[in-house]
Amino acid sequence: MKKIIFIVIAIIIIGVVAFYGGMKYSENKIPQRNSFQGGRMTNIANSGRLGGADFISGDIISKDDKSITIKMRDGGSKIIFYSNSAEVGKFVSGASSDLEVGKSVTITGSANSDGSITAQSIQIRPDIK
Repeated sequence: MKKIIFIVIAIIIIGVVAFYGGMKYSENKIPQRNSFQGGRMTNIANSGRLGGADFISGDIISKDDKSITIKMRDGGSKIIFYSNSAEVGKFVSGASSDLEVGKSVTITGSANSDGSITAQSIQIRPDIK
């Protein structure tokens, strides 16, 4: 009788340990959605991850020949660096000259250590009136 109780207790302990280990393992496999604070993501409405790349959306508030600054929905802003290799789209083909102050955009790229983003693609969203 004592042997059966010992076996049942051992099975319960093994089950609990296996469950805990599985939960910890799965935590490392689920993609985290944070924001672009410290080079990572936190506000899903303004940013996220897609296919291993960071993305962010908002309105262009300034532009030069190598970067745009985006005003995010939470009131913050983010500098986006781009080059000629960054794809710019707008439901039809676009170019960096189409990036204008006041336009709404969605950017896919990678976070830099200083908190800025280097764009891989920039999608100009249509004006919704």
